[in-house]
Amino acid sequence: MAAPGENLRINSDRLWDSLMEMAKIGPGVAGGNNRQTLTDEDGEGRHLFQKWCDAAGLTMGVDQLGTMFARREGTDPDALPVYVGSHLDTQPTGGKYDGVLGVLAALEVIRTLNDLDIRTKHPIVVTNWTNEEGARFAPAMLASGVFAGVHTLDYAYSRTDGDGKVFGEELKRIGWLGDEPVGQRKMHAYFEYHIEQGPILEAENKQIGVVTHGQGLWWLEFTLTGKEAHTGSTPMNLRVNAGLAMARIFEMVQKVAMDNQPGAVGGVGQVRFWPNSRNVLPGKVVFTVDIRSPEQAKLDRMRASIEAEAAKIAAGLGVGCSVEAVGHFDPVTFDPTLVGRVRAAAEKLGYSHRNIISGAGHDACWAAKVAPATMIMCPCVDGLSHNEAEEISPEWAAAGCDVLFHAVAETAVIVD
Repeated sequence: MAAPGENLRINSDRLWDSLMEMAKIGPGVAGGNNRQTLTDEDGEGRHLFQKWCDAAGLTMGVDQLGTMFARREGTDPDALPVYVGSHLDTQPTGGKYDGVLGVLAALEVIRTLNDLDIRTKHPIVVTNWTNEEGARFAPAMLASGVFAGVHTLDYAYSRTDGDGKVFGEELKRIGWLGDEPVGQRKMHAYFEYHIEQGPILEAENKQIGVVTHGQGLWWLEFTLTGKEAHTGSTPMNLRVNAGLAMARIFEMVQKVAMDNQPGAVGGVGQVRFWPNSRNVLPGKVVFTVDIRSPEQAKLDRMRASIEAEAAKIAAGLGVGCSVEAVGHFDPVTFDPTLVGRVRAAAEKLGYSHRNIISGAGHDACWAAKVAPATMIMCPCVDGLSHNEAEEISPEWAAAGCDVLFHAVAETAVIVD
């Protein structure tokens, strides 16, 4: 066959129907989803995905971390596969598209190739990575991190959630512990399609984000140790208030991020108090600082400044302070050849586009350590994500999937 031209598009109705069908599993309380990794709902979503892959004629492999690899054979048995995917797990109050769009768009690429009877030299593998979100088991992008050699398998298995449940045991419990060694697969290329999770594309009325770089990240978990005491009867000058130290550190993190503008963000998303009682000063506070930048030097400078200033703040209040890095990846430059194919596909199809830097971490950031990789982004309403109100349009979803189809088909090499 001739190479796909601008007249070849994916089946947008089928893609949207698949997104809505998956969203029925693990519904949230406000229109989104709660399908956290290794829950029963995650297991149910995996079964539906496998059912669809079987119907598309794909062969499923599952590794020792439960990552699912659905393979469409190529004509050359020695050619390395093109991998395309994302994740099906969600935040506790997540949307219907974060991650899921990338997995089901990858499946739609296969379905469209089947519809058009197009064969490729390279196999194509649709991928669902385990525990991308990191909401239940930190760190995020855990399975792809082990795949890329960043973490060990034992480290992943030993992660615990807030209830003390262990990752390895939960993986067995839901029945998705595979026997394939993690990271043994070799990739010709890796593509990931994702919602932007930011406001830029919508604000500029662009249909396609051509992702050139990914921000680096540090998650710094602080533990502050004070002294539990009655809030009403303890004099102000005799308090060892871990909560006060936390508040001052929060303000300091904001200042450090602002002092490093442009191209830097910082904030706190998770806080736990002990004993968490209305009339007891907290004896312990644990919280996670999230800092990001596409510039390595700036990212490292921010971390050093935050850790040093936090120690000073805590010491000034007599509060103990320790910090542990619980998540990290360096800034990523995506493969220029693949980025060029994405841009060329958008232009060929007549879709408006712009270069963009991914503000969030994705499995593609780890995949880029072991293979050429890139990403495609579509707009989301008001840039909202990690929220049940997360929303995209069927037209946005289809446009990015069209671009994905053409870029993947070119990379996998269509056979006449």
